Amino acid sequence: MSQPLAERVRPKTLDDYVGQEHLIGPGGPLRAQIDHGAISSMILWGPPGTGKTTLALLLAEGSDRPFYTLSAINSGVKEVREVIERAKRNSGLFGPKNPILFIDEIHRFSKSQQDSLLGAVEKGWVTLIGATTENPSFEVIPALLSRCQVFVIKPLQKEQLSAVLERAIALDELLQEKKTQLKETEALMRFSGGDGRKLLNLLEWVVMASKEKPVVITNDKVNQLVQEQGMRYDKDGEQHYDIVSAYIKSIRGSDPNAAVYWLARMIEGGEDVKFIARRLLILASEDIGNANPNALLLANNTFQAVSVVGWPESRILLSQATIYLASSPKSNASYMAINQAQQVVKETGNLEVPLHLRNAPTALMEELGYGAEYLYAHDHPGNFVEQEFLPDELQGKNLISMGDNPREQQLKKELVQKWKQKYQF
Repeated sequence: MSQPLAERVRPKTLDDYVGQEHLIGPGGPLRAQIDHGAISSMILWGPPGTGKTTLALLLAEGSDRPFYTLSAINSGVKEVREVIERAKRNSGLFGPKNPILFIDEIHRFSKSQQDSLLGAVEKGWVTLIGATTENPSFEVIPALLSRCQVFVIKPLQKEQLSAVLERAIALDELLQEKKTQLKETEALMRFSGGDGRKLLNLLEWVVMASKEKPVVITNDKVNQLVQEQGMRYDKDGEQHYDIVSAYIKSIRGSDPNAAVYWLARMIEGGEDVKFIARRLLILASEDIGNANPNALLLANNTFQAVSVVGWPESRILLSQATIYLASSPKSNASYMAINQAQQVVKETGNLEVPLHLRNAPTALMEELGYGAEYLYAHDHPGNFVEQEFLPDELQGKNLISMGDNPREQQLKKELVQKWKQKYQF
């Protein structure tokens, strides 16, 4: 059997598919599309190994459509146009059921490659299904994104991963021949990192490396094999999220030495340059914020620069940004403030906007008092005048705090001077 286990046991029907009940369960949007035979262009966004490719295949099968596939890693504009031409020639043969074009890792497509898809999607020659592990808002051009629905593919939970393992053992001839038994699965799940494809391939790896029969899967057996041949497995990234976590936590913990080490691990592992730069952007606000507003500017400039420069030179830019952010004063005040504000919104619902803060574009609204008591700050000394901006029910509610750093302590002092008792940190 030359095919890997994950391919051999790939689900053939939606009933065999594990996970994503919010999309394909009763009343789910993708289940409804299949039932009505009306598949729309879409982007499937979620972690690796969660079934995006399988779901695309099942959508094509369930709607009885021809299926074309491209990998963004191996395909250029030429390949895209060739596939579109084939689909265009065949689209008339299937009436309204135009072919499905599946593009794996669509976030790796350049702007020109994505532009080459627009005409085919607009004219209905193909129904596009793109799969991505990255936020499509950042990685898919607006013109293409506006023509696609975005569906979030959720990580597989422990019970779902267990179901994937049990199903593989029940179906696969090789595993049955070796009389495979699952005694312990914690190590399998830990090393696969929630990636169903890696989970199955690791299971097969352990089974094939075992001489005995039956093969009893235990945590010790998996740990031993991964330690003995760890670099083979590690290079492909089952520790991907662990290393990213160590990188971010090193910067948050103000240890540039460790942060640069984990950066090097990601670079040597072939990590996407924009993936790293994007994490720095998030960290600059989440963990530094107004303790050093320049951090966000530097992180954003780094993201723009590495998008132009690419490897290998981007490693220097990322190193500079990493050391700067790790050495910067830290504050999570902005992160905590928006969390608290969102929680208040969930608890209090849609509170009325105070009348004095409303616009009055019509005479009737003006008669009703919209904006009547609003005080225009620029008409007052220092461009400030005390007035209430929160809904009546939240008056006196403080949603923000300030970090223990010079910049935010200065902001705190200025707010207290302006607002007196209202801002009590």
